[in-house]
Amino acid sequence: MALIKQSSKRASERPGLTTGGLVAAMLTAALISVFYLAWKVVGLPFVPFDAFDWMARILPGQILAAGIDAMVTVIRAFNLGPTAAAAKTAEHVMAIAGMFFMGLLVGTILFSIIRAVRGRYAVILGLALGIALGIPLQLISQRVGQTASTGPELSAIWVLGALLLWGAMLGWADQQLLAGGSTVVDARPAGQPARGDTAERIDRRHFLVRLGGATAVVTVIGAVVGELSEVRKRVSGATGKDLLWSSTHPLPNADAAMKPVPGTRPEFTPLERHYRIDIDTIPPVVNPQRWRLNVDGLVEKPLTLTLDELQRFEPMHQFITLSCISNPVGGDLIGTTRWTGVSLQQLLPSLRLQAGATHLKIHAADGFYEIVSLETIRSDERVMLTYAWDGVPLLPEHGFPLRIYIPDLYGMKQPKWIESIEVTDHWEPGFWVIRGWDKVARMTATSVIDTVAVDMTIINADRRRLVPIGGIAHAGARGISKVELQVDDGPWQEAALRTPLSRLTWTIWRYEWPFDHGKHTFTVRCYEGSGTPQISTPSPVEPSGATGLYSKTEMF
Repeated sequence: MALIKQSSKRASERPGLTTGGLVAAMLTAALISVFYLAWKVVGLPFVPFDAFDWMARILPGQILAAGIDAMVTVIRAFNLGPTAAAAKTAEHVMAIAGMFFMGLLVGTILFSIIRAVRGRYAVILGLALGIALGIPLQLISQRVGQTASTGPELSAIWVLGALLLWGAMLGWADQQLLAGGSTVVDARPAGQPARGDTAERIDRRHFLVRLGGATAVVTVIGAVVGELSEVRKRVSGATGKDLLWSSTHPLPNADAAMKPVPGTRPEFTPLERHYRIDIDTIPPVVNPQRWRLNVDGLVEKPLTLTLDELQRFEPMHQFITLSCISNPVGGDLIGTTRWTGVSLQQLLPSLRLQAGATHLKIHAADGFYEIVSLETIRSDERVMLTYAWDGVPLLPEHGFPLRIYIPDLYGMKQPKWIESIEVTDHWEPGFWVIRGWDKVARMTATSVIDTVAVDMTIINADRRRLVPIGGIAHAGARGISKVELQVDDGPWQEAALRTPLSRLTWTIWRYEWPFDHGKHTFTVRCYEGSGTPQISTPSPVEPSGATGLYSKTEMF
């Protein structure tokens, strides 16, 4: 009878799902770290990022839009830094967390199955789980192909092999847990304290500690060595400041009489601070030696152009402000720099289009695509294929080796990492249009207060104290004719405008407000070059870009 009771007690004290989940969590963390190390050092696929990018391509547009909106809202609400950089960091965290929780879930399910069959076939079941996850994940990695610089065969073998090993280790560890303490002989008489059960629990605890220590070492080594490798690549690949156009040339409006108020965002955006929003956790890997621009479709003969051949055309240099359609009123998903490339209008004769051609379908290396009408290109020489920003080749995160610029449109219509152009006889919706965003995506006029410089007051001739207030106004390619500021419910007062860098950039404005103690709300509005006022009615970023007036409240 004592033996039956002891057997029943041991069965009831088998490790629970929490213990199985802990094992799955430890081994999954180690797997992710090994993936990271192999990616940074060898160039093998980093599966969490590839899987996340794949999800971003298959999810419905409404879900993507809601996710983007929520991310931007949180970043601004908690002041988490530049929106573009914080958003990419958030994407990286979500990608890694997604794989971690997937491993935790399926690992816990595996443990429950192995426990149900009393530890039999544990390693075989773990290998089956590795295959069940490894095959689709390596296919996803092959399809997206964003992170790997190795060949497809080696990449596939690596992903499948790593997941097979992970599954086998899960099965083995679960088996050890279920067998924990089984070698301890319990020879005590009935009624004596349960020393054998205590030994069994201690044995399992020691196993978990040893497993935790081993997986922690693997996780830390993978993360640290991988990050050190990344830092070394950044240092070796950094662009020299002496190469930048802006480091050796004055801006075209350097002599403008009106000076920006200190605290206004830089008129010319440094490359490292220019926003980046796209569908990728990391930039696509493009080999500059192998890259070609392939042109096919309704052309007399398919054409292939190298970057050197594109650069032989007369270059076009334009100062351009680009904004993301997801930029909220007053947001920082906007930047200004000097673009260099070849006018598509100038390039068209070389393409030798057929008579029925009406549109160009631009394909990017990351699967993004957009449609540009030939009518737009023929009517506006400013539409160009761009290969340099601020006098240096495009940075990888900003579209190297080639991106397009189309005046007056949000960035969602302007592919980066261009690899081919298909000439067609019809319009079709682009990547984001299919997902519910605006068909035209024309930039809306917007104005922003960047600073109320109360610590830089001016005493005028009448001995009045004036507080400089400054910011930007932008209306795509339509220009800005006037900016006005309202204090509380007072009258609208016209601000001074600085000569812009070009007709395609934002305009810096300045207003000197007569100081008054108390709490005040400042509101700004602008007018397009034609005199059309900006839209004052608030609207969200989806689907056509945010509208509404920007206000800032200060206590003096």
